[in-house]
Amino acid sequence: QVQLVESGGGLVQPGGSLRLSCAASGRIFSINAMGWYRQAPGKERELVATITRGGSSTYADSVKGRFNISRDNAKNSVYLQMISLKPEDTAVYYCSANVRDNVLFRWKDYWGQGTQVTVSS
Repeated sequence: QVQLVESGGGLVQPGGSLRLSCAASGRIFSINAMGWYRQAPGKERELVATITRGGSSTYADSVKGRFNISRDNAKNSVYLQMISLKPEDTAVYYCSANVRDNVLFRWKDYWGQGTQVTVSS
């Protein structure tokens, strides 16, 4: 089917930066919106940022001005540049994509396995 693989997570000090990457592969015909979500321990998964195929983006209020989402349609990839990281940004970050497969030509949301981001001194 379709697989999403994230990379780039890790441990960073407060005020530091990280760049997350996510690549989609498999039976892909087209990808519509892509996005990043996160889930902290004991909390529900929340939206971080989304980006349309045309490049229009939205952000959670908590990350505006600090995070930047981008994508490369030719590589079926989405990125999240994070700066000025805070301890409250600590979470597992998940990539998502709305994909039309090349078998049944149906739209479906797919998720990556998640990558841990820990902000701590």
